[in-house]
Amino acid sequence: MKRVLIVEDEKMIRQGIKTMVLRSGVPVEEVLECSNGLMALDILKEQQVDVMFTDIRMPKMDGIQLVGEIKKLKYNLEIVAISGYDDFNYAVEMLRNGVREYILKPVERQKIAEILSKIETELSAKNAKSLTERQIGLAQIKHLLTDSVTVEELELLAEKYESMFFPEGYHIIATGKGVKLNMSQGLMAVTDVKHCNLYVVTPQVLKELEEEMLSDVYCGISNMFTGIRQLKAAYEEAFDARKRGYYQMKTCARFDDRISPVPDKLIEQEKDKMELNAWSARLNLVGTDSNEKLVSFWNGLFQALKLRHIDIPSYEESMADYFDEFKKQYGNVLTQVDLERMYLLENMYAYANVDDYQNSLMEFILEIQSRINDTSQDSKNLQKIKKAVAYIEENYDKDLNMAVVSNEISMNYSLFSFAFKQYTGTNFVTYLRDIRMEKAKQLLTETDFKVIDISQQVGYDNEKHFMKVFKSVCGVSPTEYRKVRKNI
Repeated sequence: MKRVLIVEDEKMIRQGIKTMVLRSGVPVEEVLECSNGLMALDILKEQQVDVMFTDIRMPKMDGIQLVGEIKKLKYNLEIVAISGYDDFNYAVEMLRNGVREYILKPVERQKIAEILSKIETELSAKNAKSLTERQIGLAQIKHLLTDSVTVEELELLAEKYESMFFPEGYHIIATGKGVKLNMSQGLMAVTDVKHCNLYVVTPQVLKELEEEMLSDVYCGISNMFTGIRQLKAAYEEAFDARKRGYYQMKTCARFDDRISPVPDKLIEQEKDKMELNAWSARLNLVGTDSNEKLVSFWNGLFQALKLRHIDIPSYEESMADYFDEFKKQYGNVLTQVDLERMYLLENMYAYANVDDYQNSLMEFILEIQSRINDTSQDSKNLQKIKKAVAYIEENYDKDLNMAVVSNEISMNYSLFSFAFKQYTGTNFVTYLRDIRMEKAKQLLTETDFKVIDISQQVGYDNEKHFMKVFKSVCGVSPTEYRKVRKNI
């Protein structure tokens, strides 16, 4: 049970009932108190309450008036009336207005426990039924979004599930499968629609999400719509915006964002990247030792995609054909795990953005390549990665990134990313971070340097960023860590 409200003008009685509620054995997250009906109405307008205990005789607005106002508001809660007067007329009037229980003062602790236990059982059953109905409704909404629906079906869906939508209007947010937004009032999730997650949100919730969460999320946002009949149009807008943000590496892409057209001349210049011989080369190079050329072919394609020089539908179709041919040509080296990874790669919009997808794709292709390549090439790559690791360990205090290190050892960026993870068991960013944190812990333990000086000595110009990273890795702040180590 989430919330109980006690309405009673006598403070001692009110607090006594609160104590009985908290000791009833029924779990209650919050108990609210007020001294009259007007205050109770204000609370009910702001917060959802499960059960209300109310006195009858109170100043400003008594219990009978209060339950009458609640009835007008069509507010859904369980009401228990409490009175010091054994008057049947009061009981009848209260019950007529929706009160489920009527108890006399002095209130007995056992009576409170019995009432709450009974209501808790009913609420649990009601919530389970509501959840089942909601799940069925979401399945129907998913059907509406992904399948062709007749006018008659749409009208039936609208009649049955219109109440699940928001009278003030809604937006749809489309994200990759890895994004999970916290469920709240005014937010409905429909997961795995064309390998995206969809969130139907009120304008107010969208504003809150943009301020708190979405600034780092690659997603598409529709314009505002109303009613279930417009749901598919809203989804198409959100998915269109999602694609745009996906390729342009833009968070919170809105459908009505203005973008400048790409000159035909630039599109013509990239035409060769979508020709059949280019796709054949990307496929056939997997069976050779030309890693650099293979990666270069893909890099050129993805760069053109990000610049909008390539038609997206044509690219999507060509990628589907590529995976089909890949399975045919290299099926003899593909394991079941490989096929599962390919399934994910075939559904590109499940990934956060095109860079995320490109990295996963190249990691997969180069892993297959390593099985096919001769051992001499693997040995060369291994020597380069060992050199890269030594370089990182010597220069961790400098402004390092993967581009700097891959250039240092003259290795293609994407190939380096794959080979580095194969050798170290982790990605570059995590590896560098862990080295810096170990050195920071050593300096905190063995020296009296200030935290700001240590942060700079391990490669962080921003002290606050260093402290945030340190706490996320070690669980405590640098100062707390030093204090603990000094006391050992």
